[in-house]
Amino acid sequence: MLTSVFVIVPIASLFALFFAWWFFRQMMKSSEGTDDMKRIAAHVRKGASAYLKQQYKIVIIVFLVITVIFSILAYGLGVQNKWVPFAFITGGAFSGLAGFFGMKAATYASARVANACRTSLNGGLKLAFRSGAVMGLVVVGLVLLDISAWFLVLNHFIPEMDGGYKLMTITAIMLTFGMGASTQALFARVGGGIYTKAADVGADLVGKVEAGIPEDDPRNPATIADNVGDNVGDVAGMGADLFESFAASILATALLGAAAYIDNQAVQLNAVLAPMLIAAVGTLLSIAGVFMVRTREGATQKDLLKSLGFGVNFSAFLIVIASFFILRFLNMPNYAGVWGSIVTGLLAGIAIGQSTEYFTASAYKPTRRIAEAGESGPATVIISGIGTGLISAAVPLIIIVVGITLAFSFATGFDFTMAQLNKGLYGIGIAAVGMLSTLGITLATDAYGPIADNAGGNAEMCHLGDEVRKRTDALDSLGNTTAATGKGFAIGSAALTALALLASYFEEVRMMFVKFLDMPYELINGVPAIDAEFLDFVQHYQIHLMNPTVIVGMFLGVMSVFIFSGMTMNAVGRAAQKMVDEVRRQFKASPGIMEGTEEPDYARCVEISTRGAQREMILPSVIALFIPVIVGIIFGVPGIAGLLLGTISSGFALAIFMANAGGAWDNAKKYVEEGNHGGKGSDVHKATVIGDTVGDPFKDTSGPSLNILIKLMVMASVVTVGVAVSYPIIKCWL
Repeated sequence: MLTSVFVIVPIASLFALFFAWWFFRQMMKSSEGTDDMKRIAAHVRKGASAYLKQQYKIVIIVFLVITVIFSILAYGLGVQNKWVPFAFITGGAFSGLAGFFGMKAATYASARVANACRTSLNGGLKLAFRSGAVMGLVVVGLVLLDISAWFLVLNHFIPEMDGGYKLMTITAIMLTFGMGASTQALFARVGGGIYTKAADVGADLVGKVEAGIPEDDPRNPATIADNVGDNVGDVAGMGADLFESFAASILATALLGAAAYIDNQAVQLNAVLAPMLIAAVGTLLSIAGVFMVRTREGATQKDLLKSLGFGVNFSAFLIVIASFFILRFLNMPNYAGVWGSIVTGLLAGIAIGQSTEYFTASAYKPTRRIAEAGESGPATVIISGIGTGLISAAVPLIIIVVGITLAFSFATGFDFTMAQLNKGLYGIGIAAVGMLSTLGITLATDAYGPIADNAGGNAEMCHLGDEVRKRTDALDSLGNTTAATGKGFAIGSAALTALALLASYFEEVRMMFVKFLDMPYELINGVPAIDAEFLDFVQHYQIHLMNPTVIVGMFLGVMSVFIFSGMTMNAVGRAAQKMVDEVRRQFKASPGIMEGTEEPDYARCVEISTRGAQREMILPSVIALFIPVIVGIIFGVPGIAGLLLGTISSGFALAIFMANAGGAWDNAKKYVEEGNHGGKGSDVHKATVIGDTVGDPFKDTSGPSLNILIKLMVMASVVTVGVAVSYPIIKCWL
């Protein structure tokens, strides 16, 4: 069944992993600086490693429990494929491995970047960015490696079937390893977000507002925990998030391609391979783009943004050209239209990033207005930030609507008959692949942010001087912008990926009848299941807005989004309160800390964040895993359809609002710190610090965690589809 062109996928994987290793080795060869710089960096590394070790212990227990449940479904009840438990484990293991390697590179890089900034801004930028590229390349490399291995193994072991069902079976099984990646990603995002924001809130409220000392002042007991949190949240957490998006978009599109072209097995194979090849070539071009990022000494923020933008846009431009020739080489029907869907996805990702930058960067009016509101106190800062966040959600929603419409239309050749529905859904899936095709370099720009932030903290704590601090501040400010646009990109990709997964859910329903339940001739809307199409299943299960089970599912989906956000926000609040109490206690019990004659107990603050994150992350994560199962058991397939529609639509909008409001509050504070509206220490500054403190869990915990919640609930529904098909308590109310 395989063709020789498939070899590009594992080759691209090996290239990505090799260059990740090479960038890591090059970074390790550079000097870590003075003894003080080494000591601070060692504190951060130790704290980050201790946190991940504790998190992985909990995650392993959860994975064992879920694997047992999947094994019962597969081997006991026979409503799931027997490969699923193994696919689930590998997805989670590879996702955890990607986060571990990325965080390891980040924690070793920060002091080296600070040291490089002692001599040159360009040296610091290149070192920070290539260290961030370790995260990006490890993620895409491991995704492609996992996909390659599973595709080869399943192609060997799955027997030949009539009617193109072998590829349907292979892609349906492969899709389930995304469940493991989603589960690992949720724990990484929620736990990392709680950790970093508990430390950040404690450092800001007590250090900045009450004690009046800088954010990264070595006298602040919470500053090491804050730096550790940047790595476990924005490196390991973001890496696991986009690992899952990248894998799920490729695999969902492959399954949709297998369904769309099931009548022509030659075309079907090419439709399955297309997203894999585009992702593989995009990975190779991402490596080339990393080498393009450099700048000149004395560069402005605009110059630095251009430097990063050049590398990303270089890769994106080349993948646009390469994807056209890939589709043409594969002889895909309407290859020009499918290519249009890929370009649509890429442009949608860029547009969402630009929209996020406008609403969150201090160079533009929305953020400056939040800073101006500080002249009236913290209440108006908070009101202005919420208003900005709410308005900012409109643009990405419009972009996604336009993107979905164009991707669907291009893939169908603007033929809107029902016969073209599957091809249109394939177009939406491959648009998500296009958006994520250059993830290797896109994720590097995001992982760069916490590395630059930690480098600035190291420079501040080690008193490296104004010139060095000026350079690290420039890199850090750039990192804030890339982090904000990265969050917008992650949310946008989550929306398209979730829609592709939602479409693939019904293909899994079909596979359940044809393959796993051995009912290929069960009538679906009057048609045997083996011949039934997407709309036959929709009509069979009466999935429409007049079906109460669908409406109930939609309300439960919206409820899930809000209760999850509320729980993660409260978790940050509880953990932060303990951190605030500890920092206050240390200042009171040890006056020598403020005088600089006594070192704070950094380890105690790290321990508080670690324990708080581990304890608080379990309940929201478990709820996210089990709501789809419970809804499937009670309301069946119609209830799940409504649940996923409610989750995707409300989750996407709320995630954009929270991420942009938090980013705008953060940059409004930094805008004041640059000397505007009274500068540091002024009443306006204190008001914006409070606004930033409110925004911290918005942009770094609840908001980004919603990306994963959306995908995890869809993925959990896909993996447990056999339960919804076989055991619904309420089959239909109509």
